Amino acid sequence: MRLVSFEAKGKAEAEVHVGLMVDQEVIDVSVAAPELPASLAEILAAGDMAREQLARLPDRRVPRVPIADVRLRAPVAPSKFLAVGLNYADHIGETGRERPTFPLIFNKQVGCVNGPYDPIWMPRVSDKLDYEGELAFVIGRRCRHVPREYAAQVIGGFTICNDVSVRDWQAKAATMTLGKSWDTHGPIGPWVVTPDEIWDPHALELTTWVDGEQRQHSSTRHLIFDCYSLVETLSTVFTLMPGDVIATGTPSGVGVAMKPRGYLKVGQRVRVEIEGLGYIENEVIPEPTMIPGCWQPGR
Repeated sequence: MRLVSFEAKGKAEAEVHVGLMVDQEVIDVSVAAPELPASLAEILAAGDMAREQLARLPDRRVPRVPIADVRLRAPVAPSKFLAVGLNYADHIGETGRERPTFPLIFNKQVGCVNGPYDPIWMPRVSDKLDYEGELAFVIGRRCRHVPREYAAQVIGGFTICNDVSVRDWQAKAATMTLGKSWDTHGPIGPWVVTPDEIWDPHALELTTWVDGEQRQHSSTRHLIFDCYSLVETLSTVFTLMPGDVIATGTPSGVGVAMKPRGYLKVGQRVRVEIEGLGYIENEVIPEPTMIPGCWQPGR
């Protein structure tokens, strides 16, 4: 199944609903199965019974909405957005760093979460904006101390992430969090694909384009620490919650490693595509001078 979070296009303050994608149409779960939870994370947490109920919806006479009539939002609102650095050998080679013997984990603050087709902001204070196309997985069960051999049972699905990075701010602190957490710098989506649709998450082609120019091309078979080992490591330390997002790292071809540098510019579009998962695409725009709902000096 492909599960989405969406709102009606063109409506101010529109409610976000969970949807089930069927071809190029969306079944509104709140209408077709109102007894199910209202958020995708809660539906994943509801387990097999909820998934079985969703799987039966396409065979029922329930309303469908053309995908052109909705705006897809980030599929989940995670309590934690975790990511992995230096997790492809070719990316390690282009950075000149040593191959890690333990996963290099960092946080992306959840305020960076962005929709699959929404714009990303060029910071006012930096022009060192970079892309990182990545496979991400979404936790489906509250869990702790999960051995690798059981990790597949707690993954609710897979999605695409662009781990947008502000390179000069990334270098300011050893944790990298400042350079990874800017507002809008965590596009994910376009949906969560349940594991039964993915034969092997560690054999998927990943490609990133900037304005149609291919910048990255690899396969998740080249991950150093795969999805299941990451679940084992992370759940040893803290409880993973339904809806938590873990981005697994990027292959070679990032802008900072190009000669000359291939940093993003205002007006460019970044497209990340992963086999079996679809694509996300985001335009770079200037950071707004006024951010709605935020107090700013002199305003």
